[in-house]
Amino acid sequence: MKFYGRQEELKELKKLYRQAKDSARMTVLTGRRRVGKTLLSLEFTRNHKFIYLFVSKKSEQLLCVEYIEEIKRIFNVPVIGEIRTFKDIFALLLEISRKEHFTLIIDEFQEFYNINPSVYSEMQHLWDVNKNRSKLNLILIGSVYSLMYKIFQNSKEPLFGRADRFLFIKPFAIKNINVILGDYGVSDLKTVFDYYVFTGGIPRYIDSLTANSAFSYKKIVDFALRTNSPFINEGKNLLIEEFGKEYGTYFSILELISVGKTARSEIESILERNTGGYLERLEKDYDIISKHKPINAKPNSRLQKYRINDNFLNFWFRFIYRNHSTIETCNFDYIKDLLERDYATYCGRILERFFHELFADTGRYNRIGSYWERGNQNEIDLVAINDMRKVIVISEVKLNKSKIDIETLKLKSRRLLSVYRAYKPEWLGLSLDDARKYIR
Repeated sequence: MKFYGRQEELKELKKLYRQAKDSARMTVLTGRRRVGKTLLSLEFTRNHKFIYLFVSKKSEQLLCVEYIEEIKRIFNVPVIGEIRTFKDIFALLLEISRKEHFTLIIDEFQEFYNINPSVYSEMQHLWDVNKNRSKLNLILIGSVYSLMYKIFQNSKEPLFGRADRFLFIKPFAIKNINVILGDYGVSDLKTVFDYYVFTGGIPRYIDSLTANSAFSYKKIVDFALRTNSPFINEGKNLLIEEFGKEYGTYFSILELISVGKTARSEIESILERNTGGYLERLEKDYDIISKHKPINAKPNSRLQKYRINDNFLNFWFRFIYRNHSTIETCNFDYIKDLLERDYATYCGRILERFFHELFADTGRYNRIGSYWERGNQNEIDLVAINDMRKVIVISEVKLNKSKIDIETLKLKSRRLLSVYRAYKPEWLGLSLDDARKYIR
């Protein structure tokens, strides 16, 4: 798959590269695995000199042997004596950068925590001493979000405050998915939506589907649910390293959220344990879930629901992890039948998220969310507000447009509108066919 999107990120990286001609710059790229961080950095360096170092799970001495060979290949410099520490590797590259302007990419940077954590303090010292005399454009990439956040955002860590930019790379937006599929001759909104449901906009997953000509619901399902599918163990591959030995509890919580148990009280009644700490870490340390409140709720309101941010992970926990015993026996036909039965109901909530994203992308509204009252009464799927123009859009979102009743929607919105008396209301019934007018 060719390179798509990321224009704002490329613009920022180019700006930092130019600034590094005067003094060194440090940029952090993070985001979940498969989101395209490495591809972005390599696309950025296509037209200038760079060296790429990958921190694999091996000893520091073996990494240094590998890195020295790469340094010799790129810079054709003599290396006297044996270099056995990354501290000396980094010092050598800083020395080279005094005379030569180039980009250094260090991928899976958080792995030094497992190899030699003192690398971070050693780098901090070398950076502080050499930055103003160096022309190095340093890009540090990491996929374990909790560790990358700790390394650069925790005030007790040595590299705190050293990064000039902290770029969080997000999945592709719906408009990107639409462009990619259009390049393959696919223009129907149903396929765009199915890609959104199954991949969540993650480039690697989109690439896997397009490379295998999976351009319909059936072909997507056949590719995802089969022996040796790359999707089957993907959730474990992504999250076990993040969660460590307590991954079982985290997985149980995420499974419950994926099937609609979105209140803390519901989760705790099923697991029969306090989950406050786990939920807080899933939200703040791992950025995997988020709290959602009614659009007019006060900051301290307890009326809230949890949701999994990543569409792919939501799907994985709902249909793959939840049925892991069936998966183990390779009974994929059963899972496909289950998916066929539940897909429309499952996609109802995802379609709401789909339209939330589309409305946000229009730039017309400063607040977008949902609304409900205690006991999940008077639920409204989408509320979009422009406080400057005093406009409020209230919408019902359904896969089957014939089931939308605007008069009922108006009745459900009475209490909400009592808070926005000065606003001009607009009621909409939205189904997938309406999405085209919002995809830019």
